[in-house]
Amino acid sequence: MPRRPKGIGDCYNIEDLRELARRRLPAALFDYLDGGAETEFTARRNTQAFDEQRLIPRGLVDVRTVSTRVRILGQELAWPMMCSPTGGSRFYHPDGEFAVARATAATGTLYGVSVMGTHALEAVAAAGNGPKVFQALIFKDRAFTQELVVRAKRAGYPALCLTIDAAPRGKRERELRTGLGLPLRLSVQSAAMFALRPGWCIGQLRRGPLSLANLAERVGRGLARQSQFAASQLEPSGTWKDARDLADLWSGPFAIKGILCADDARRAVDAGATAVIVSNHGGRQLDGAAAAVEMLPEIVQAVGARTDVILDGGIRRGTHVLKALALGAKACSVGRAYLFGLAAGGEAGVVKALETLKNELINSMKLCGCTDASQIARDLVKRF
Repeated sequence: MPRRPKGIGDCYNIEDLRELARRRLPAALFDYLDGGAETEFTARRNTQAFDEQRLIPRGLVDVRTVSTRVRILGQELAWPMMCSPTGGSRFYHPDGEFAVARATAATGTLYGVSVMGTHALEAVAAAGNGPKVFQALIFKDRAFTQELVVRAKRAGYPALCLTIDAAPRGKRERELRTGLGLPLRLSVQSAAMFALRPGWCIGQLRRGPLSLANLAERVGRGLARQSQFAASQLEPSGTWKDARDLADLWSGPFAIKGILCADDARRAVDAGATAVIVSNHGGRQLDGAAAAVEMLPEIVQAVGARTDVILDGGIRRGTHVLKALALGAKACSVGRAYLFGLAAGGEAGVVKALETLKNELINSMKLCGCTDASQIARDLVKRF
């Protein structure tokens, strides 16, 4: 049976936070957070693939102090980690993106703020003074995409991240069963799941109606209407020209997320990316796709000398971060891991998730004889 932590103080790893989140969220919301596309093979493989990379520790190294500082997307981080842009954070806790912004600032992590957020991008920018990047999507209405990018620049976001693998939308069967996809279509059965979690319901009612706040000015109030608009705007005809146009419009640190092959990594750099994020969208899009960490070495070899490479997907342990750094990543990115913390305990839960990963990373660095995260070498890991 899974371990049943009583609270975040009783959580010792990300799986503990996941279990606590499962018990606190309505089942439909937990399935939305936890699920992947079709058989969910790729979602599982993202984590399992780390097991094939074995650490080769070094002995008799003075590891009383280690450095984990890194600079990515023009910003100094306390350790090589960012939180991926994930939509609808208020679904998991009433504080939503505000809680994550404060937690990432407290832990020296970079926060990727989603265009599909439940608080307005300007309010999230003001909620925490830590490193941030705003997410862009290529909408059918290109003028609306540009409008959001201009808003982000005015709000003081230091960097922009274009996600290129969000459309077309993957077949997420857990979402189809509950109606929590795009557009939103709740069934009577899934609506009943919310009644079984009165604590969640009360917390949300106190904060007012849920909203995809960055879309509200264009489409008005109403989550169902906003989700229909979002579904209609996800544009499967985006090209590298769109990426270049956004890079030129932004004219600053610019990441492209959703890269899974070396050719696309080269095209991303040619289109103006100052960082590429190796990702298969958490296994939520194309089931059967390669795990992100499996493709990392090839992409590092192709563009690592020209741009920063960030690994996104499947990280549940500090050793996973260490392995990714050894394979050439400049930093890593997590999505579900911090959302489990958010659902389990709001801001304190996100801090718990991030501090757990950070402490595990530092401990594993010491056990491997590594004193500086920026100098971890390829020979620290061997594939079996």
